[in-house]
Amino acid sequence: MPNLTRADALAAVRNPLAFIAARWTPEPRTVQRAALAALVMSVVIVVTGGAVRLTGSGLGCPTWPKCTEDSINNTAEMGIHGYIEFGNRLLTYVLCAAVGWAIIAARSAKPYRRGLTRLGWTQFWVVMGNAILGGIVVLVGLNPYTVAAHFLLSSALIAVATVMWQRTREGDTEPRPLVGKAVQQLVWVLVAASVLLIAVGTVVTGAGPHAGDSSEVERMPLDWESVSKLHAVLAWIVVTLTFALWFVLKAVDAPKGPLARTRDLFLILLAQGAVGYVQYFTDLPEVLVGLHMFGSCLVWIATLRVLLSLRERPETALPELPAQQPDAVSASMAGPR
Repeated sequence: MPNLTRADALAAVRNPLAFIAARWTPEPRTVQRAALAALVMSVVIVVTGGAVRLTGSGLGCPTWPKCTEDSINNTAEMGIHGYIEFGNRLLTYVLCAAVGWAIIAARSAKPYRRGLTRLGWTQFWVVMGNAILGGIVVLVGLNPYTVAAHFLLSSALIAVATVMWQRTREGDTEPRPLVGKAVQQLVWVLVAASVLLIAVGTVVTGAGPHAGDSSEVERMPLDWESVSKLHAVLAWIVVTLTFALWFVLKAVDAPKGPLARTRDLFLILLAQGAVGYVQYFTDLPEVLVGLHMFGSCLVWIATLRVLLSLRERPETALPELPAQQPDAVSASMAGPR
């Protein structure tokens, strides 16, 4: 590598992303992998956050941003709960690194794709906001409403990461719909039902027995079993909508992409439902609850992939076919004489 001049050094300080982009052009596959890494880490942070709560380690570090009043990290006297909670905090830095890598790769792609870079920055600011919200969760003693908001913001992060991952495999042309408006509206109903399902799931968590700490922690003043049954009803609504969507797509002879994504969502929903019912009838063992949280992330990603599969963005604009002259059309219809 050539030695940097003083002007280069100043340029790197002023705008490091532009400096890197001027000297590096990643392969399209590199950009795709960077976006996928950010998506994977956004799921990992949800699952490990669930592990913190399910092991009763939510207050393993009783303050924030330090772990204790005198130490930024946990101490041996804090036991296993301190290690679990502090370990989850450290994973936030790994998530930031993954999102940063996605931003750098998107910014360095040629030609420059402003929309893709903005999706990366959106993830960064959501991560920052959720880190602050996570600190608030600790400072208010695991208040269930803040815990629910923390999970919902994580779901928003997964949504943005999923969209960015999809966009790395598309062009920047105007999206072309692959199905009719009625099918698109059905999918939006499915997305709305999935959002409601996830939101009610956070209420189940907030009213349920896994408070996140061994001490007395405030719970939502709702009947846990009644909310769980509502959650199950919503899950069946989402399953029914997915099943109906698959038949509608077959009826209208939709492309393979939407059909495959709908099939994937249906299978994930069946697996998630099985885990949900088993955990309900076995008094919520921690392992199954954690698996159900992971399944919730997969359901959300699969739902978004169904939505994104309804249109395509070719790498380059499709050429318009020249209009045929009336005489030529008539001659072609007449056939050989």
